Amino acid sequence: MTKEISPAQHEELLSLLKNRFEENPNRHQGIEWASVQVKLEVRPEKLWSLSEMERTGGEPDVVGYDPQTEEFIFYDCSAESPKGRRSVCYDREGQLSRKKFQPADNALDMAAAMGIELMTEEQYRALQEWGSFDTKTSSWIKTPDNIRKLGGALFADFRYGHVFVYHNGAQSYYAARGFRGMLKV
Repeated sequence: MTKEISPAQHEELLSLLKNRFEENPNRHQGIEWASVQVKLEVRPEKLWSLSEMERTGGEPDVVGYDPQTEEFIFYDCSAESPKGRRSVCYDREGQLSRKKFQPADNALDMAAAMGIELMTEEQYRALQEWGSFDTKTSSWIKTPDNIRKLGGALFADFRYGHVFVYHNGAQSYYAARGFRGMLKV
């Protein structure tokens, strides 16, 4: 699969990202869009990943800057878990362990194919500082190895004005659970 977008898609995506950036200044105070665009222009594979985040319903937006790596940080900022990434197990092992009703995909493989990472618990909690996300859905989050080795996986949501982090078997999947991604550019 080629990880490129057409010139028309390139312009359309940059316009969409710029508009979202301008409509949500609370997510990226002190960051100028022109600086973000320069990074995107020289990293077409990252623009492709952002297009995949957008295509699957993630509504990516800039949420910070990492001065150590000199990269901008994008999170999925859709109100609910991205619709095009729901009904998936946590990882391939969980997916393959299902004997009945095996889903078509899993969160870790989907994220890797898109060139993004699952949000960590800390990133998920930071996201909630900019609004109320996952009030009707939930999202798989990056699970520590020691939990995963025991068969579990973590997911989170926002209910009653609070972020809740829960566990489930990695093989479980639900129509209202997907995953949120993070990308550094």
